[in-house]
Amino acid sequence: MAKRPTGRSAGGAWQWGRTAQTQRALLDAAREVFVEQGFSEASIADVVERAGSSVGSLYHHFGGKSELFLALWQEHQLAHEEAASKAVAAARRAGVTDPADLFSVGARAFLEGSWLRRDLTLLFFSGDGPAGFEVVKRRRGGEWIGQNDALLGLPDTPLDRIYAAILTSLIGEGAREVAAARTRRQANRVIDPVIEYARRLTADGPWKPDKGPDGDEESAPPAGPRRPAQARRRPGVDAPGGVLSAENRRRTNGADRDIR
Repeated sequence: MAKRPTGRSAGGAWQWGRTAQTQRALLDAAREVFVEQGFSEASIADVVERAGSSVGSLYHHFGGKSELFLALWQEHQLAHEEAASKAVAAARRAGVTDPADLFSVGARAFLEGSWLRRDLTLLFFSGDGPAGFEVVKRRRGGEWIGQNDALLGLPDTPLDRIYAAILTSLIGEGAREVAAARTRRQANRVIDPVIEYARRLTADGPWKPDKGPDGDEESAPPAGPRRPAQARRRPGVDAPGGVLSAENRRRTNGADRDIR
């Protein structure tokens, strides 16, 4: 019969294992409660009851309900990043070198993860999160753009950054639709077209200005004729002075919530 380890190191390992187990139980319970009730309606009491833990333990390990939500978000993002990185690394080992093909491989892994963790994907797109969460999401979106920019080997120019942002936004919106699918077959019917859209966008690379007669790059094509200022206003929204009615402010804020 194996002997139970003794000494400080054994006690420390046991304590660490117990801590990790408690944190996992709280995270799993929070995931269930937030998905079922939404962040705003969920209570700490509901989380700790489902976890078989205590309010004091939750505050000790996470600091509060908002921090618990953010910990779930960070785990979700880490899982996305690890899956995409592993998929790209495997493709490289298989001989894939084209940056556009590698991007598609990573994008597919991201979309697959959005289906596997669809409850969390929809939770984080719901707009119901702690104060400041939308800022965290936008910051993370910027990091994804930078990572995709590096994967595609793009120069650091405004047009190339816009191009990387378009591709990143495509995958992000695709993830939302994948998570909303009712079945795996429906999810595949979203994943495959999103990857095809990405393939078409990356086929010719970002738009490059034509060279002018003197060899300098010409400016971007001019936009169409501008409508008069009054015609451009949305009734009830773009009021003079930029003042929004309460109803339209809610609509505007809601439209801005799910930016990646």
